[in-house]
Order: sequence, then structure tokens, then C-alpha cells
Amino acid sequence: MPSATKDAMAVVFDGVQFAFDDHVVLKDISFSVPRASMVLLLGASGAGKSIVLKLILGLLRPDAGQILVNGERVDRMPESELLRIRSDIGMSFQEIALFDSLTVAENVGYRLYEETELPLDEVRARVMETLGFVGLEEYIDRMPSALSGGQRRRVAIARAMATKPSLLLFDDPTTGLDPIIASSVDDEIVKLRDLEQVTSIMVTHQIRDAFYVANHAAVKENGQVKILDAETERARFMVLHEGRIYFEGTGEELLTSQDPYLKEFLFMTLPPW
Repeated sequence: MPSATKDAMAVVFDGVQFAFDDHVVLKDISFSVPRASMVLLLGASGAGKSIVLKLILGLLRPDAGQILVNGERVDRMPESELLRIRSDIGMSFQEIALFDSLTVAENVGYRLYEETELPLDEVRARVMETLGFVGLEEYIDRMPSALSGGQRRRVAIARAMATKPSLLLFDDPTTGLDPIIASSVDDEIVKLRDLEQVTSIMVTHQIRDAFYVANHAAVKENGQVKILDAETERARFMVLHEGRIYFEGTGEELLTSQDPYLKEFLFMTLPPW
């Protein structure tokens, strides 16, 4: 890929391989994610979806290949430099991972308190702004134990976006949530993509949520944010299988594929939902 093209990409994997001892997880993976776009990463349990996110963060190192984040190689970058790269990445973990002993405000502003020299009043203002974006500003001084599961997920998203990162990584953000609460979390992800122009990679086992995010758009009208049916798909789908990118394309192409594995993978989750 030419250098100029790579510079336009938020994430590039070029011939990446990764294994745990003799267990090969990824085999010669290559893909790119343009800035301000979204990728929905699907696949069976153990396919390597979360490994992809950890490689982007530099938490794991590939056995071969190159990984670029915002134009810089991270696969052989020293930890001191990786800290700089990670400062522009927000991560929403599957386990939510809120600090139970800290308030919502302290959780959301944690990186701002620890990694910046912003005055406390500016941190508080940014926390309030971020919680307002996910509709939870009135919960700013509550403890995580006083929140519902969906509210905790939205706080985790607020924490991931508090530093205004250019790249957001979501690891199964709606797992374990009922469909109504999951849709509220999906709406926040849509808003980040469409209103904040954040590049995002969403790993999910929830096919319904993947298609919801791809087929809805956030718009602001008269100061109010609305979530509407999108005229065109707003995300690209990728399916990992047997260590490779088995499918890459639109949601419509995925649903209409006659490939036996893809038909089996989608069988229990095809619409209507």
C-alpha cells in the first residue's frame, strides 16, 4: 500500500500473524480502516476478534507483519511510545471494568486526572459534557453500584471518549444486555461515529446489534439528536474464521451470501429480529 494511502488510514494490518505457542490465531491478516469510518468485526468465539483489538493497542505483539495506527507502526514500538499512541485511543471493554470505589465522574475522568495536567474544573466540565452526550449527566456523582447494566455500559463509553480520541475500540459492548438496553448503547456508538467523526472498530457476537449500528444514522436537528434509518449502510462488515478474514463487505452482501459457513454462522440470527 502506498505511503499516502496508509496515511489516510486509522488502522492498517499488513500480513499480520499471531499465535499462542502452537495455536495459530491469525494467519496473514491484512485490512485497513479509513479515518472516520466504522468496521464491525464478527466471528465465532475464539476466532481472534479481541486479539485484533489488543494488537492495535500494542498489548500483544504479532509474530509477523506490520500494524500501523494513525500512520505509525506499533508492532515493534517501545512501551514508552505506545503510551503516546494509546492516549489517542478509547477502549470500551467487554467486562465494563469500572472502578467500583470511584464515582461516575471519577471513572469517566480517570485518564484526564491521571494523564493530563488539566485544571480540575476543566476536567469536571469535560466529564459533564461527555456524560451529557450519553444522556447520564444527572448520574455524575453516583457510584457504579447504583447504576443499571445499560447505564454502566454507557458510562464505560463516556470514559472511552472523555479524552476525545480519534479511534474507539468496542469489545462486545452489548453482551448480556436485553434488546432495549442494547439498542440504547448502540445509539451512543452511532452518535460517536456520525456526530463526532470517530473512527471505530466494534467487535460483537450480537448480529442484531451489528446490523442496527450499520443501518442507523445520528443527525442533529434544532439542537436535538435523532437516530434515524440510514439511507445507506454506515459500516463495513468483516468476519474472522480459521485465522483469516473470511468475509469483508456490506451487511447486505453478508446476508445474501450463499457461502455455506456464512449461512450457518448467520442462521440463528437472520432477520426478522
